[in-house]
Amino acid sequence: MINHIAAISFSPTGRTETLVREFGKQLAQRFQEEGVTLDFHSFTLPKDQDTLHSFGPHTLVVFGMPTYAGRIPNKALPFVQKLFSGDPDRKTPAVALVTFGNRSYDSSLTELRDELEKKDFLVFAAGAFAAPHAFAAIGREHPTEEDRARFRELLDRTEARLRSGKPLERVVIKGDAPVAPYYIPLGEDGQPAKFLKAKPKTDLTRCDHCGKCAKVCPMGSINPDNTDEVPGICIKCQACIQYCPQGAKYFDDPRFLSHKAMLEKSYQRTAGSEVF
Repeated sequence: MINHIAAISFSPTGRTETLVREFGKQLAQRFQEEGVTLDFHSFTLPKDQDTLHSFGPHTLVVFGMPTYAGRIPNKALPFVQKLFSGDPDRKTPAVALVTFGNRSYDSSLTELRDELEKKDFLVFAAGAFAAPHAFAAIGREHPTEEDRARFRELLDRTEARLRSGKPLERVVIKGDAPVAPYYIPLGEDGQPAKFLKAKPKTDLTRCDHCGKCAKVCPMGSINPDNTDEVPGICIKCQACIQYCPQGAKYFDDPRFLSHKAMLEKSYQRTAGSEVF
């Protein structure tokens, strides 16, 4: 039986962290009489990307990541691989969670499970939850009642497995299909939209140089002394745009905007969350 729950997330815009925190909180409440404790860990910001965490077999890890191009964000994957480890002998139980912006989670959940297994976690339950897209105007209706129903279902099934006393088993996701290549973003013309080098711009008529954008960048890529400069890598997470109090950050790359328009044209249907 577990005696502790650790809720862990990488979440530039906060949606994945909200999901992980709520799952950990509600699960801990169900085991309150057993004295199960709960804490939270984030490795979203550079200040938290050097701390190593090791968890024993009596801790349940709830681990959440967003979906970028159908996979775990490739620039955040090294943090998963180096910062977190389970028990090599008895394996540390884990629940894997991903969010996706109303298009598809593709292979992100499978990849997260596989990466956690490499670090001695036993992922016995998993869920992919639809959410508003980070930069396209799709999925604003999430979380829907159906999303909430899947969330409760995963909570119920996770609790039941933990209380059963039976050995936990590796979760099967999508029939154990292997991790697929990254999704290739398309533009309105149906051609690949190559915007890897796109970076946010600053409307200097609005910017008051508060430095918030530099503080929330998960890659530490914005120059805090001149926030109009982005010398580092941009992962298009939109944190600088979402958290700018003056609405001064924006993207103007034509291929990025073309992909955004394609998503808004092609993915207005409400995607469904899935649990395993």
